[in-house]
Formats: sequence, structure tokens, C-alpha cells
Amino acid sequence: MSLTPRSPGFTGTFIYRPIATTLVMLAISLFGLVAYKYLPVSDLPNVDLPTLVVSASLPGANPETMASAVATPLERQFSTIEGLDSMNSSNTLGSTAVTLQFALSRDLDAAAQDVQAAITQASPLLPPGMPNPPTFKKVNPADQSPSTASTNTPTP
Repeated sequence: MSLTPRSPGFTGTFIYRPIATTLVMLAISLFGLVAYKYLPVSDLPNVDLPTLVVSASLPGANPETMASAVATPLERQFSTIEGLDSMNSSNTLGSTAVTLQFALSRDLDAAAQDVQAAITQASPLLPPGMPNPPTFKKVNPADQSPSTASTNTPTP
């Protein structure tokens, strides 16, 4: 058995030279800190979510009627559209709004065509007293304010 010294190898270099190891570690840390300051960071990245809002009105109808007679038939048709991620509806006195949010990979113009076709298919199921057929518009949720304030006062 021979006891000839072996070369320290890659890791041995750092074990046998602690001062050099410390200097290399400090240099890497300093480089990381300086590079961190130059990283581009956006708190809220600009993402255009493919979102459509469908609006319909039925003068004099209460919110329950709007939900059952207008929003439900529309939602049933919209649920068959490909790439639909979420659907929310809001019903108020005489009006309803259905917000459709699609997958980021979905083309908004193609989705708008599908929504128009779904509105056309749902038209026979909607109440006959509607002054206008439902309409839709493209919206970007990032453009809306994060909070909404409303006030209600009793009518004398």
C-alpha cells in the first residue's frame, strides 16, 4: 500500500484554500447583488386578458327575473364556447351583464364571433319584451379601477 499524495481535485482546491474560497464566494455574491439591481421588474405586467361583457336589458324586470329569463339562457349558450375560462353574471333592475373571460391563447376576435353566434342561438329563448337584443363589447379588466364605490339612498 503506497501513501503517495494525490492531487486535491476540484473540491480539494476549495477545502485546502479557505481564503481563496471566501474571496470567490464574496465575488459571486457581490456580482449577484449588483445584477439584482438591474433586473427588470413589473409589479403588474401588461396582460391583455381576452374578456367580453355581454349586456342585455328588459325594462321593469327585477333582478331575479333577469337572472332566470335572460342570464340563464345566455349562460347556457356561452358555456359551450371553446376556451372559456370563467363566466360571471350580474343582474340588476332591468339589466344583466355577463362577463366572459377566455384563455390567454384564445383569439379575442374569434371568441367575439362565437359569442355573437351564441347570442343568436339564445335569442328565441329570451323574453319577447326585450327592446334590443343582447350586445357585447371587448374589455380589458386591467383598465378598470381596483375598487368601486356606490351609494344608495331611500327614495321618499
